[in-house]
Order: sequence, then C-alpha cells, then structure tokens
Amino acid sequence: MIERMMERFIFASRWILAPFFIALVVALFGLLLKTIELLFEYGSHFKTATEADVILNTLSIVDLTLTGSLLVLVIFSGYENFVSKIDATDHKDWPDWMSTIDFSGLKLKLMSSIVAISGIQLLRYFMNMSAVSDREMTWGVVIHLTFVISSLLLAWTDRLAGDHA
Repeated sequence: MIERMMERFIFASRWILAPFFIALVVALFGLLLKTIELLFEYGSHFKTATEADVILNTLSIVDLTLTGSLLVLVIFSGYENFVSKIDATDHKDWPDWMSTIDFSGLKLKLMSSIVAISGIQLLRYFMNMSAVSDREMTWGVVIHLTFVISSLLLAWTDRLAGDHA
C-alpha cells in the first residue's frame, strides 16, 4: 500500500513541469513582441537601408522564427512526453508530428534547431564583418562547430543505441 501511494505521488509529480511549459508559452509571446518591434524598426528604415541591412534584418526575423518554432517543438513534445497526452480530436489542423516525437527525436530536433540558429548568427557575423571583431568571429565559429559536432555525436549515439535496442 505504501509503495502504491509512493508511485502515485511520484507519477503525479510530473505536473510540476506544467508551469515550465506555461513559462515557455510566455517566452513565445516575448519573441512575438520582439519580432513585431524588429519589423517596425525594419519598415521605418527600409527606404534608406542598404542591401546588407535588409539581409541582416531578414536574418534576424528568420532567427526569431526558428527560435519560436523551437519553443513550440519543446512545448508540445515535452508536454506530451513528460506530463500528459493532448487530446487532438477537437483540433482538425493538428500536425501529425506533435504526437509522434519521442524524447530521442526531440533531442535531435532541438540540436538541429540550435545548429540552424547558430548558423544564422554566424551568417550575420559574416554579413557584418566590419562591425564584428576577430575575437567575436572566432568564438562564433568555435561555438557553431561545437554545436555541429555535438549534434552529430548525439545522432550517432542515438543510432547506435537504436541498433542495440
């Protein structure tokens, strides 16, 4: 009886994660506000902007979009994997992937998104080389390569684990 109560208590503790996912939804709204702010700033200087400025502003919007998409991925997949299944019957436009990503898939998608975001940041550095110090450029490349190598190693170890499961 004590064991069963302990198991129920531990199982119910997963709901402690729910506020974390709510916080991520709030962060998603923060990204939306930042995107709107960037869009207004972008629009107000569009006529006088150089081609490089247009590309850099567009890359900033792409970066924010990828980060928002990453948050949605973590919110839905994390909630479904660790808290509770979401009843999708009332949502006719429910994406199929939201119910099929396991923790391993979530890790790989998360790392892929981080590599993409890091790559965009590095591209912004390259597009604005005159304003970026050699030290920042070097660290940007090192950090990006670290993310790339980490995601490759993660994918490789997941594949090895899958072959032995």
